[in-house]
Amino acid sequence: MSFSITIPLKPQAVSQVVSNLTVYEHEIATAAQVVYEMIQGAYRLPELAKKRAEVLRYLDEFVATIPILPYDEAAARWHGQEQARLARLGRTPAFIDGQIAAIAKVNGLVLVTRNLKDFENFTELSVENWFI
Repeated sequence: MSFSITIPLKPQAVSQVVSNLTVYEHEIATAAQVVYEMIQGAYRLPELAKKRAEVLRYLDEFVATIPILPYDEAAARWHGQEQARLARLGRTPAFIDGQIAAIAKVNGLVLVTRNLKDFENFTELSVENWFI
């Protein structure tokens, strides 16, 4: 799938992020849960808030052009095992973070986030921060 990387959400986009989006433009996908988080965040803002309109525009003009991956049986199985393992260690992550990690893991993807701490305890999960 081809798409244009010309719509950063932030007016002062981090140059490394824009560069990586260009380099990996044919390999980028996201989890349905990320779309949910963005929509929920946008609609929690006041109806006339500029940020709300910007996030919804970003979803329509950029996110809608990339593959949106579902939480399927393979993801649920990996997630269930990891959640149980982490619970035994007293490190239970947020459920939605586990879903996002599982989707990345079972699809053989690198999870890109600025919140490395949210994903540090998952095993065999490749995580990168493009924001540094």
